[in-house]
Amino acid sequence: MHRFLPAAGLALTFALSAQAADQVKVGFVSTLSGPAAGVGTEIRDGFNLALKMSGGKLGGLPAEVLITDDQQNPEMGRQIVDKYLKRDRVDFVTGIVFSNVLLAVAPAVFDSKTFLISANAGPSLLAGAKCSPWFFSVSWQNDGNPEAAGKYTSDKGFKKVFLISPNYPAGKDMVAGFKRYYTGGIADEVYPRLGQLDYSAELAQIRAAAPDAVFFFLPGGMGVNFIKQFSASGLGKQTTLITSAFSADEDIIPAVGEPMLGIYNTGFWNHDLDNPESRTFVAAFEKEYGRLPSGYAAQGYDAARAIDAVVREVKGKLDDSEAVRKALRANTFKSVRGPFKINHNGFPIQNYYLRVVERDAKGRITNRTLSTVLKDHPDAYAGECPLK
Repeated sequence: MHRFLPAAGLALTFALSAQAADQVKVGFVSTLSGPAAGVGTEIRDGFNLALKMSGGKLGGLPAEVLITDDQQNPEMGRQIVDKYLKRDRVDFVTGIVFSNVLLAVAPAVFDSKTFLISANAGPSLLAGAKCSPWFFSVSWQNDGNPEAAGKYTSDKGFKKVFLISPNYPAGKDMVAGFKRYYTGGIADEVYPRLGQLDYSAELAQIRAAAPDAVFFFLPGGMGVNFIKQFSASGLGKQTTLITSAFSADEDIIPAVGEPMLGIYNTGFWNHDLDNPESRTFVAAFEKEYGRLPSGYAAQGYDAARAIDAVVREVKGKLDDSEAVRKALRANTFKSVRGPFKINHNGFPIQNYYLRVVERDAKGRITNRTLSTVLKDHPDAYAGECPLK
């Protein structure tokens, strides 16, 4: 794509250069090491599966996917994306796990007039007044899953809930989302540092507060350690754990085991959803990787399929930014979640489901979908976005 051109003659340059590209370049930056590596690995594996199933092409064009580990570090993410934009001149950036990393790289991506396709992070800052025409999400806005959890918690009649979430943008969004739909009382809310693995102090606070439920958002290794320590503490005898898919999905369950049983959680997708695209994806993922896919893997898969559909729709003319934008908004690809819409702020309007962790017919500990909590649900910030 032609970027960093002087303003004079820009429109004419684009008019003359709007011809089909000979390849698609994707800058895939994700967290692939450290306690949260499982999340980035799932997204990467889902993306790579979709690419393999399409013969290594996106929209019929050969695809070059540059994959780099941001090490869960915003500054590292900035450096990687700067290289993607200036040296590699990628057509799309995707794969980012954490909201603080995404917020760190977004200004450079948007300034270069490159499309950022979120396969995970959905910070509220990009959903409202600071929305961007260069941003599209195939996952969720951060508040969505916990909003569904908050509604479920209220519907079940819990009166006193303890909240625990990491001290970073997504952690604050998760608590805000839960509180938006939960109508009972808050026993306390605590914000451990991102990446914390020892929860002895927080468990003591929970015991002292004596809530009837705990809502937690602790992604990756944070969630693994918290659930194990919560179970070992005996608090589960008097307190119910409620979370979103981020802390109770297929990346967490195998690492925790039996203490996961009975945990209710909410998500936009589950591997038992009964639609053709989801069934095809789950079967292909199990065959390729020997495990059930998580929602993170589904997001990576959908990110690749969304790019594939857009490149095909614009007939490879990736310099035609307005055509690419319209194709992204039109959302013509068939998602594993079934039909959904892209709102004017670039975030999905979609369903959120209640799930419970139990043993399936094969004896595997996994999630089973129970009901739809929120249907065709837009995010809470879209009304502040000035885009049309």
